[in-house]
Amino acid sequence: MKRSTVRDIASRYQNGKKLVSLSLYDAWMAELADQLDIDILLVGDSLGMTVLGYETTVPVTMEDCLRHTAAVVRGSKKALVVGDMPFATYQSSAEVALKNASRFMQEAAAHAVKLEGGTFMASTVATLVQSGIPVMGHIGILPQSVNIKGYKVVGRTVEEKASLIEDAKALEAAGAFSIVLEGVQKDAAAEITQALKIPTIGIGAGVGCSGQIQVAHDILGLSGDSTPRHAKIYQDISGLISNAFSQYRNDVADSTFPGAENSFE
Repeated sequence: MKRSTVRDIASRYQNGKKLVSLSLYDAWMAELADQLDIDILLVGDSLGMTVLGYETTVPVTMEDCLRHTAAVVRGSKKALVVGDMPFATYQSSAEVALKNASRFMQEAAAHAVKLEGGTFMASTVATLVQSGIPVMGHIGILPQSVNIKGYKVVGRTVEEKASLIEDAKALEAAGAFSIVLEGVQKDAAAEITQALKIPTIGIGAGVGCSGQIQVAHDILGLSGDSTPRHAKIYQDISGLISNAFSQYRNDVADSTFPGAENSFE
């Protein structure tokens, strides 16, 4: 079974296919997504909030991301797996970025990495690509910069839209194979997409992008009150899980579990 490459992603986009991506963090969920031919599996640093209990992505470490990326690679056979480079692992210099991106490729067997930032990160992106590491860009809302910029939709003004287009073109010129547009006003996102030859992957950026990405926990109703506006809950399984836990607790409490069928003579 052939694993998708960045060339395959480019070919699908050029043939008019909408690219479907999910952000998830474990082998079991990766296997389910892979069976449905999801194009890209991103092991996002959003695992900080969805899995590790942090309030932001900032505390997530390289070891956290490497461990979960490796799990997703093991659980999938077809999708392109992208490892998200966490806070402070690539910003200081292209050399540091190359060292850490190489760990994703060698230790986690990732097929590409993602990093945040536009024009100011273009030279770093170029260094990685020239060294043989495919890069997914990320502009718009930058979760790793939340302490400075917060979570604010961008692209609503002429100046912001022009800046985003400049960022996107710089990443494209540097060799990025795709760009995540997060929290970008929908008309601006569509205009950015039209200005590029590489695909855009939207999250909270409207239907005009080349594809979409959502966090698996969000679309499964597992994020509770933290479910973002841009997410659609396709199946709310949190209630099912709660019900199962409740029944198990009650069965243990009244000694109806384990039964004879769950025990060994």
